[in-house]
Amino acid sequence: GGYLPTGSTFLTFSDYMRPAVRLAALMRQRVVYVYTHDSIALGEDGPTHQPVEQLASLRAIPGLTVVRPGDANETVGAWRVALVHDGPVALALTRQKIPVLAGTSAEGVARGAYVFAEGGAGSERLDLLLLASGSELHLALAARELLEQAGVFTRVVSFPSWELFDRQEREYRERVLPRRVRARLAVEAGATQGWCRWVGDGGAVVGIERFGASAPAAVNLEKFGFTVENVVRRAKALL
Repeated sequence: GGYLPTGSTFLTFSDYMRPAVRLAALMRQRVVYVYTHDSIALGEDGPTHQPVEQLASLRAIPGLTVVRPGDANETVGAWRVALVHDGPVALALTRQKIPVLAGTSAEGVARGAYVFAEGGAGSERLDLLLLASGSELHLALAARELLEQAGVFTRVVSFPSWELFDRQEREYRERVLPRRVRARLAVEAGATQGWCRWVGDGGAVVGIERFGASAPAAVNLEKFGFTVENVVRRAKALL
């Protein structure tokens, strides 16, 4: 008692730790894995150090809770989860500078996903759900503003943890991700595997299905489509 084992390294190096992480999940051990440098925005270190499939790989481990917070407020919530959760928790944290967003919620993180920004004030109409985690949350928010200007009623859902959201009551999950919507688009700088569960058959994902490249972070993000303009283009294509 009195100790909470914690380890930290780049997210891509979770590959080397997989047997230990798997055993921690199997034995329901309270361990916190703090993974940093969680995307191709790592930049000049190149594709050997840039995670692509690691988020999907960690999410595939039964009993491991993965949390990818979208800003400092959500990181507080992620750490609170890690301190009290009955089992191992993996935090996936960015290395690039991202804004602290008004309206993000530490309490929302504990529920896995929550409505972050709602479009169409005063109207029940809802055209599009934008689902995002981590450093892509601010992209989804900026894309929503442009889509609203184009007459697309858009809801942004912050989605830091699939596992925590899956544990919520059905009524809450359906309230956050209602069926009365024309399209769903997820945005995450990682492999798209698994997102089909949340976006549905007619949805899509702005993700990455190849290894990264050695280039400044801004160049990588633009070349691989993690821009506001590309999110808006993909959303309009779905609609």
